Amino acid sequence: MPHHKSAKKRVITNEVRRQRNLEVKSQVRGAIKRVRGAGTGEDAQKALREAISTLDRAAKKGVVKSNTADRQKSRLTVSVRKRFA
Repeated sequence: MPHHKSAKKRVITNEVRRQRNLEVKSQVRGAIKRVRGAGTGEDAQKALREAISTLDRAAKKGVVKSNTADRQKSRLTVSVRKRFA
């Protein structure tokens, strides 16, 4: 239990940020699953664009590291090109 006013505020702030980070991570995972589960090339391309956008936003917010986002985008792109080439 926090004893100082600033410590109490940190507890609240940390919880708010934790919840926000969970939501962003969930959106990233969902976007990646939609790319991998796409049935046609057009669907895959559309899902890939959305996934790249989602990963970039997550990296910008600091939820995932920039290099992690870049690596995932690269792997998804290679995957889509291999499956629907």
